[in-house]
Amino acid sequence: MAIDIKELQARPLEPEIADELDKFEDGVRRYLAGEIEEDVFRVFRLNQGIYGQRQGGHHQMVRVKVPYGRLDPEQLEMLGHISDEYSRGWGHLTTRQNVQVHFVQLEQTPEVVRLLASVGLTSREACGDTVRNVTGCHLAGACPFEVLDISPWAQATTDFFLRNPYAQRLPRKFKINFSGCVTDCGQAMFNDVGVIAVNQPRPDGTVEPGFKVFIAGGLGANPHPALALEDFTPREQLMPTLEALVRVFDHYGNRDNKLRARMKWLVDTMGIDELRERVFKERKFLPAASSYAGGLPEPVQEHGDAPAGMGTGPVTPVGESPVQFLGLNPYEKWENANVVRGRANGTVSAYAYCRLGDITGDQFRALADIQRDFDLEVRVTNRQNFALRGLTEEQLNPLYVRLAEINMAEPGAELARDVVACPGADTCNLAVTQSRGLADDIGRALEMSGLAEVGGVRVNISGCTNSCGQHHISDIGFVGLERRAHGRAAPGYQMLLGGRVGHTEIDFGQKAVKLPAKRASEAVVRVVGKFAEEREAGETFGQWLDRSGGAAGVGTLLKELDEFPEPEANPDFYVDFDETGPYVADVGDSECAT
Repeated sequence: MAIDIKELQARPLEPEIADELDKFEDGVRRYLAGEIEEDVFRVFRLNQGIYGQRQGGHHQMVRVKVPYGRLDPEQLEMLGHISDEYSRGWGHLTTRQNVQVHFVQLEQTPEVVRLLASVGLTSREACGDTVRNVTGCHLAGACPFEVLDISPWAQATTDFFLRNPYAQRLPRKFKINFSGCVTDCGQAMFNDVGVIAVNQPRPDGTVEPGFKVFIAGGLGANPHPALALEDFTPREQLMPTLEALVRVFDHYGNRDNKLRARMKWLVDTMGIDELRERVFKERKFLPAASSYAGGLPEPVQEHGDAPAGMGTGPVTPVGESPVQFLGLNPYEKWENANVVRGRANGTVSAYAYCRLGDITGDQFRALADIQRDFDLEVRVTNRQNFALRGLTEEQLNPLYVRLAEINMAEPGAELARDVVACPGADTCNLAVTQSRGLADDIGRALEMSGLAEVGGVRVNISGCTNSCGQHHISDIGFVGLERRAHGRAAPGYQMLLGGRVGHTEIDFGQKAVKLPAKRASEAVVRVVGKFAEEREAGETFGQWLDRSGGAAGVGTLLKELDEFPEPEANPDFYVDFDETGPYVADVGDSECAT
């Protein structure tokens, strides 16, 4: 049954939330009346998850937090309604499991955040110098390898820090990720705090499930790998540990230079040993604080955190093993590539494909209907798709039919055709290139070359060095930059190869070659084609790359592509994707990267 907007608008909100939204609405009114200064209102707006676009004026992006990616049917329908009525007919899934809607007018943002609140969603602290959306593995609770189901832990962390006084005016943004096992689908190894469920042996030969906490990781212009805080953190100590980390960051983070304000810079300024000691000292005395949250948090007590258990069906860790499509019909391709099995009680999960991370209002509503009809769970993935969980084998074929009807049944979601990109210069103030346009072009090039369904290789694109598209940790990564050729500015990219994250390790991609934007797709086709042709049985992209000369070695094979024709001979090289005029690297004032 579809949502009734009028009924939801009349639904009473919790007093704290109602007061917050009243305050935001009054702040917007006063700003528009000239009663609040721009810099003050910017902080006010960002803390509410409202981010200015490069188009200027009153165009805003609303970033909706989706903790550990979980959405219910009512929320999906509301996102569809907002996309249609307040945006441009579609929303965008991010690499941090948020949903963004663009071109919302500032005057309409109070109404939008009220509608979100009516279905239990919020944009609060999705931007700004706050604890951002708490992310987690999209297969948590359905993964055959997990040690603990991190879902209730991610929810507990969300509940604890949302509107927490300590989380409102931090030196810079603060990101927390959860993974249920060392496979690390939640990508713990490049965040301010990454939590991975692990087992510790007990003296009696049994094992104790708990966590290994990694800290001070980050991407951006200066990527840092996360480092272990301690060997093992008991379940009862996780929430105090997280609070201690936020407090230490609040006390010692750089408030004078935002470019060096993230948690990763504390390692550079004080060293990891001193940083650890300050965290341990803060945690030691936390029981005296009124906010102390020791023991098992309420969501864990209520729902439990037992792992899904080992299954007996085939399991293919996404992005690690090849998927073979030879001789398969469309359903068999989808079932082979988009279905993850292995849960002990026999259920399965499947990926619904969102090209470029975009989803229309109609697709939001159709997914809500599917969720109700199949009684399944929906989660946003960090590769900008949906994971549909809690299925049975008998439901797979009818699910495929329903997804195909709404163009979300492409096989190879999370494989080669699934190019990830940040919004880029389409809407972002900081981007210097149209990363979405390049992603679209790469997708088409892979389809035309017959390489879109190659398994075990991923492509990520960022429109600037902030790495919102996570180009550092993909097999093939691109970061946008301005090039100069024949006296003209032109869109270009630095290609990186060999990035990866998993198994409590991380390798950042290494520079291969700089390219004109209009030749990046050809470079991808060459690399993916060479990988597909030369790979040995079970060989990963990284292993192939190592024996092929590494990023620099493969880059030399692409060097001939780094050539700009004369502007008169081919003016297209001097116009970015999705643009009509000459390229200009138009960078606006930074409010906050994703």
